[in-house]
Amino acid sequence: MREIYGEIASRLRSGLPCAIATLVAARQAAPASIGTSMVVDSDGSFVGNIGAGCHEAELVENARAALRDGLPRTIDFEVADELLDGSSCGAVLTVAIWLPDQSFAAVADRIVAGEEPVEFSCGSHVIRTERKRKLVVVGATDLAAHLTRAANASDFSVTIVDPRPPFATTKRHPDAQRVLVAWPDEVLPSLLRDAAAIVVVAHDAKIDLPALRCALQSDVAYIGLLGSRRSQSARGKSLRELGYSANTLARIHGPAGLDVGAISNAQVACSILAEVLSVLNDRSAAPLRSLPGPIHTLPERRLTAK
Repeated sequence: MREIYGEIASRLRSGLPCAIATLVAARQAAPASIGTSMVVDSDGSFVGNIGAGCHEAELVENARAALRDGLPRTIDFEVADELLDGSSCGAVLTVAIWLPDQSFAAVADRIVAGEEPVEFSCGSHVIRTERKRKLVVVGATDLAAHLTRAANASDFSVTIVDPRPPFATTKRHPDAQRVLVAWPDEVLPSLLRDAAAIVVVAHDAKIDLPALRCALQSDVAYIGLLGSRRSQSARGKSLRELGYSANTLARIHGPAGLDVGAISNAQVACSILAEVLSVLNDRSAAPLRSLPGPIHTLPERRLTAK
């Protein structure tokens, strides 16, 4: 979602007219987050989508009309597949179509950065975008690079920590928000104060153990540890000898990830990120086809409208 606001800022700074279609309310189901937007140019080309299906062509036409007459609009519709069997995801959506002014470019920059909550108005609606969730990865490995790329796409801000200078470089990890050359116990106490998750992938006891100690002393919601069951057992034994109880050690998700048959580092990264999301979003990680109820939950936790 955030990259769309980068497109908006670019157009405003270039003096290109554009209209924005923003999802401001969703009832019964949520095919996209509140605040998700489309950018529509005067020629009808557009970037982004808000999960409106066949209604997105209608949104484009209304956005072009707003560009012609300068008037904002609010549209309500139900997402239904009437051309096939009449089935529907059940979503009733409210979309605001509005024309940003030049000053919105700075607001859009803050939304893209994701370092703080940002509120802005579109028509009569106020949208609040939350800051990105923070993920700390200990171990500047190839797996860490894949995990960082996947997490970035899922709206995380990633910090990588590793005491080994040849590993912890921005050249090896260009997608990380920060790459710190440091021992875990030097930086994790402060990093984990507002982090959502930590994943330890160094596969080296002298790095893993101080990282796990710091994680267990924090309130971070997800603690993941890479490694075989034998490695997990060895790390657990070391931590028990340091006085950690079984209940405390149960906070560690190890081996990290869900059972999807992952082999390559890219696949393992997807497996780990899926487990991180299931824990942070308080979901079961069960196959969707085995679960009742809507696929998309309401209300959306990350983005809200007033």
